[in-house]
Amino acid sequence: MDDLSPSLDTINDLWQEKFLSLVADYFSGQITKEKILSNIKEYNNSINDLYIETYQKELKKKEIGYDLKFNKIVNTIIISDSIGNARDTIFNSKPKKGFHLIGDKFTIENGHKVSSSLWLTDHTFKRIINDESKSFTYNLQFETEDRMNIDGWERIVLRRMASLLIISISIFLLVFGLLFYAIKSFITQKKIADIKTDFVNNITHELKTPLSTLSLATKMLKSDKNISVSENSKNIVNTIERQNVRLQKLIDQVLNNSLGYQEIKLNKETVNSKEYLDTIINDFQISLESKSIQIDKNIQIKQNINIDKFYFTTAILNILENSVKYGKENLKIIIKANYGKDFEVSISDNGIGIPKKELKFLFDKFYRVGNKEIHNVKGLGLGLYYTNQIVRAHHGTIEVISELNKGTTFTIKIPLQ
Repeated sequence: MDDLSPSLDTINDLWQEKFLSLVADYFSGQITKEKILSNIKEYNNSINDLYIETYQKELKKKEIGYDLKFNKIVNTIIISDSIGNARDTIFNSKPKKGFHLIGDKFTIENGHKVSSSLWLTDHTFKRIINDESKSFTYNLQFETEDRMNIDGWERIVLRRMASLLIISISIFLLVFGLLFYAIKSFITQKKIADIKTDFVNNITHELKTPLSTLSLATKMLKSDKNISVSENSKNIVNTIERQNVRLQKLIDQVLNNSLGYQEIKLNKETVNSKEYLDTIINDFQISLESKSIQIDKNIQIKQNINIDKFYFTTAILNILENSVKYGKENLKIIIKANYGKDFEVSISDNGIGIPKKELKFLFDKFYRVGNKEIHNVKGLGLGLYYTNQIVRAHHGTIEVISELNKGTTFTIKIPLQ
């Protein structure tokens, strides 16, 4: 601003002309170096108030919004003759600090350097020496430094940054709050899952005790020949035994299905994949009550696989039973097997299908698809959960592709190694 304001330029021209005249007096031998410095200081003091007042007026036009002080400090004054010889140093700030030239007065420590300028000029002047007019020319090197002092700059910076700081703190608190909420929700869900698992384990164990007693009692009634019972009573005992067996199987399923894949202990053995799958499918076909269900199999491989036969059979049967339970008239089930990097089994049907929005929950514990067509189908929502745990225990994956009213395909992949 000092260089761009016409009002300030006029004041600067005043002290510069005065300074050049003093250097001419010194160059012609009329005054000493010390007199140059003292006279320019004295002169600048006389115009300094005007300079400061003008500077502040220009500052208000800029609408900066805070108090700003400005001054010029002299660092070096060097003169030489017209051909650059006989250099003479009038002032040098290296052995001592630069002196205040014009502007507000504040210590160098309290100011901030904003710019430096180097004034190089050659000046020709005339002086009367011994009643004779003589012309002189000298070269001037005049180095200055512009410094500023902002009153309470720390407070100004903080105020300017206050909004940004508030936003940053708000974002941090929001992120921290969301993280806290997420961790809290995770812990709560884990506690709920643990409570649910404990409840299932405890209730199934408690139920098994009276059911075992009931099973033993019915067996004794059937085997004791000394007890005379009517044919109707025998039928009742048989009914009690069948329902007792059904309840025990149901409880065993709930108990087993409460296990995670980390808790399933596998007893792996090597089996021929074709013979193993043929056996499962043949047994399953025999158990079907409906003769309208068509099962096609395409198992041409004879690769040996290393699996736990009991658990893996359970996984395959769970998918086959689901196909039947949620099938429709003229149900067709296709079973394929092949291998490459993995041993792969796919089971497809042309049943009612599963909505896409339900697929991601399909393997969750106790989850059942909310389809009005299957409300009459009984189940606990554990079969596919248990199947997924068995597959994961074998370090495999299970995928499902389904389309409403067209059918579903489950694909199990188990590493061969």
